[in-house]
Amino acid sequence: MRTVSVIGFDGALASAITGIIDLFRLAGVTWARINDEVPTPQFTTRLLTKDKAPCRCINGLTIQSDGAWNDLLPGDESDLVVIPTIGGPIDAVLAGNVQLINWLSAFQQSDAGQVRVASNCTGAFMLAEAGLLDGRQATTHWGFSHQFRQRFPTVNLQPDKLVTVDGDIACAGGGMAWWDLGIYLVERYAGAQVARELAKAFVIDAGRTSQAPYSALQARRYHSDAAILKLQDWLDGHHSEPVTLERQASLSGLTERSLIRRFKAATGDTPTGYLQLLRIEVARQHLEKTRLPVDEITRLVGYEDVSSFTRLFRKHTGLSPGAYRSRFVR
Repeated sequence: MRTVSVIGFDGALASAITGIIDLFRLAGVTWARINDEVPTPQFTTRLLTKDKAPCRCINGLTIQSDGAWNDLLPGDESDLVVIPTIGGPIDAVLAGNVQLINWLSAFQQSDAGQVRVASNCTGAFMLAEAGLLDGRQATTHWGFSHQFRQRFPTVNLQPDKLVTVDGDIACAGGGMAWWDLGIYLVERYAGAQVARELAKAFVIDAGRTSQAPYSALQARRYHSDAAILKLQDWLDGHHSEPVTLERQASLSGLTERSLIRRFKAATGDTPTGYLQLLRIEVARQHLEKTRLPVDEITRLVGYEDVSSFTRLFRKHTGLSPGAYRSRFVR
């Protein structure tokens, strides 16, 4: 039996705590009950908090603790430690959990080939604050990716990925990605058969790999560079036109070199890359809200070749335009 310790703190997302605990506790159990077989539990779980205090979650729910993380050395009696989603204001939660962050920073990298520490969604901020993600691949909620990059520039953030694994640390993307993280970790610890049965029992699509279909371009406007914001406003109304870098530089009052540097600093992307994303975002809105054919949408967003647009759309969302419409049509 493997021991999974979920770390509770005030302002955490309750479902990311109780959900991941349910997955681990019922691995080898629910499927057996469905098939009238003898359950074979694979994991024990516990919720650890500071001084064993109740965990007051962001939704007002209070969860009783099973123990205190500060009574243990990092990793003691645990095969896996999981940091759930930060549901409250990220800066405030980090500032209020300095002792926990210091405790996490004492984890030593393992060469055992197994994941020892994992985070869901914005819980990656806590791992990064502890220095555990320096130089590693990681992911977090797509809506907080720019904030993450600004705060932790040494982390190789992959915001489109639903789950990242680098060495002995795993991270999951936004919201309910703890489903995907949990199934992945069950497979790592208990085998593919147990993971498949668990996914079927919980009716989880275990084939998801990207959170790109859910992301919104608006997140790239969370900055204070007035010149870049002005250019972004202009692009909103002219994205279907041929727009050169020279023209964008002229509109922003910057040299091309300064534009590229400041645009990257403000949005995390180049002007050309952002224009592509803007066109994809407008196409997504058409696919969700209208019945316009894909070739017409292609022309509306500034492209002529449908096959080239389809490849670009798939690159950024992980889905073809038709598959995207099927999933998100209103």
